[in-house]
Amino acid sequence: MKKVLPYILAVIMLLSAVVHVAMPAAYEPLIPSFISPDLANILTAILEAAVGVLLLLPKYRAWGGLGFGLLMVGFLPIHVWDMLKETPFIGPMPVAIGRVVIQFVLIYAGYWIWKGNR
Repeated sequence: MKKVLPYILAVIMLLSAVVHVAMPAAYEPLIPSFISPDLANILTAILEAAVGVLLLLPKYRAWGGLGFGLLMVGFLPIHVWDMLKETPFIGPMPVAIGRVVIQFVLIYAGYWIWKGNR
């Protein structure tokens, strides 16, 4: 798992970056109204792509893990905000709660990669 997880997360980050650019409307319901959707999608795509590349490179994998964990911390308030909506975008309430729980697992995964590659 130690060798495979960074690659799995790298692929997820790189694919997500592509989706942020190719289909930005898919993320709009998750973007708070006080943030420009265009800016949010561009910055997120850049950050996700950078983290994905860092996770692929053994020399920089620790930085990729740290970046991944911090990015997941940054996304946590968005998922909590969505969970607290009357009708969460992510799906029914149990799915929204599960998504927040998964966010903590992802944060730990970033920490685990960072710790194991320093």
